[in-house]
Amino acid sequence: MMSLFVYLLRRLLYALSVIVGVTFLVFVIFNMLVEDPTLILLGKYATPKAMAALSHQLGLDRPWYLQYWDVLQSAFTFNFGCSWATKQPILKTFQQGGLVSLTVTLPAFLIGNGLLIYVSLWMTQYKGTIWDRFLVIGCMIMSSISILVYILVGQVFFSSKLRLFPIMGYKNGFCACVPYIILPTIILVLLHFCYNYRFYRTIMLDEVYQDYVRTARAKGLSEEVVLFKHVFKNLMVPILTTLVKDFPSLLFGSVVIENFFGIPGLGNLVIDAVSLCDFPTIKAVTIIAAVLSIFCNIVGDVLYTLVDPRIKL
Repeated sequence: MMSLFVYLLRRLLYALSVIVGVTFLVFVIFNMLVEDPTLILLGKYATPKAMAALSHQLGLDRPWYLQYWDVLQSAFTFNFGCSWATKQPILKTFQQGGLVSLTVTLPAFLIGNGLLIYVSLWMTQYKGTIWDRFLVIGCMIMSSISILVYILVGQVFFSSKLRLFPIMGYKNGFCACVPYIILPTIILVLLHFCYNYRFYRTIMLDEVYQDYVRTARAKGLSEEVVLFKHVFKNLMVPILTTLVKDFPSLLFGSVVIENFFGIPGLGNLVIDAVSLCDFPTIKAVTIIAAVLSIFCNIVGDVLYTLVDPRIKL
C-alpha cells in the first residue's frame, strides 16, 4: 500500500508538471502568437476605442502572468469562463455536449472492443485458413478507406433509400435518441474493429503458443476455457493499454461523425469553436483532453498491478 501511495504521489507530481507545460503552451499559442482576438471578434473595420473596450472586457489588457494564472487555474477548477460565441458557461456546455457524445461513442467503445476481443481470440484457432486471410485483408482494405465514405454510403443507402434510420438529427432522452445513434454507432464499431483487429490478432497469436496453453490443452480443457479464461487473463495488460489509450477519445473522438449526422455533442462544439474563433472554448478542449489523458494513464498503471501481480509500481 505504501508503494502505491508513493507511486501515485510521484505520478501526480509528474502530471502537475505536464499540466503546467500544456497550459503554458496553450497560453502562448492563443494569447501571444495568434491575431488580436478583438480584431477577430469585431472585424477589420473596428475602431481602436471599440477594440480597447472589448480587450478590457475580456481581460486581455491585464499583465500576461495574470492571464496565464487564469489558464493554469482552469486546469484544476474547470472554470473556463464563458464562450465568446454563445456567451454561455463553457463547463455547462461541455457537460451537455459530453453526455450527447457518450450516447454515441460509449456503446461503440464497448461493443467494438468486446467484438474485437471475442473474434480475435476465436480466430486464433483458424490461423492461415481462408477465413483468417479474408478477415485480415478485409480489415486492411476497410481501414484504408476514409470515414467519409462510410458516412455517405450509410446515409444514402440505409437512411435515404431503405429509410431504416434517420439521415441526421438528434433528440434528447434515452429512448428518443436511439434511432439517431444506431447508424453512427455501427460506423464507429466497424472502423474501430478494422483499425485494431490486426493488433489484437498479433498479441493473441503470440500468446496461444506459450507453454502454459499447450499444458492446459494437454490436460483436456476445452478450447473455450483455454482461450477465454487462461489466454484472455494473461492478455489483460496489452488490452488495458489499448483501452486506456482509446478512452479519452470517447469525448472528442467523433468530430466527423457528429458533424455529418447533426449530433450536438462535443465534436460539433469543437468545429463551431474553431470556425467562430472561440478561443476560450478551444483552450478548454485542449486542457480537458490533456488532463483526461493524464488521468487515464495513471488509472491504467494502477490497473496493471490488479490484473498482473508480477507488475510492481
